[in-house]
Amino acid sequence: MSTVAEQLHQAREAKHLTIEQIAGITKIRGDHLRALEEGNFDVFSAPVYIRGFVRTYSTLLKMDVPRVMATLDGELGQTKKFAEPPPLSEHQRGVVDFLMLQLSKTDWQRSVVLLGGGVIVLVIVLGYAGWRHYRSPDPLKNLKPGIYQAPAHGPGDTLPLPPAKK
Repeated sequence: MSTVAEQLHQAREAKHLTIEQIAGITKIRGDHLRALEEGNFDVFSAPVYIRGFVRTYSTLLKMDVPRVMATLDGELGQTKKFAEPPPLSEHQRGVVDFLMLQLSKTDWQRSVVLLGGGVIVLVIVLGYAGWRHYRSPDPLKNLKPGIYQAPAHGPGDTLPLPPAKK
């Protein structure tokens, strides 16, 4: 039985496609496609990338995807790097990791509805407070009427009269 790399290479050549054409269609980098066809899985940092790329590639080439994936799992199990999943306790869990985990568990449809309801309640409360503030009694209500007092006349307070016409 041939390896996944050989199967991908043979299927691509049977369809008369180039690596660049496959890269353009799948949006997988050309060096990654070449690594898959060469069986060089050390280029990839995690097996999830290998599995995803092989699934996309084999689907495009109209191969038997479940059989290819089973063969790939067998090949990855024989490699030292990808034989078992990396331990989860390798990295210290920080605040960002905790927040991302909680956000991944969030039901976004329910959250959007709750957030929208909260915004509506906030708008109503602020609108009522503003209405109460502007509806308050007139601040000049208790002010007594003012009494006009004419200013004292000084020498420059009046304008001279124009001369009389004859």
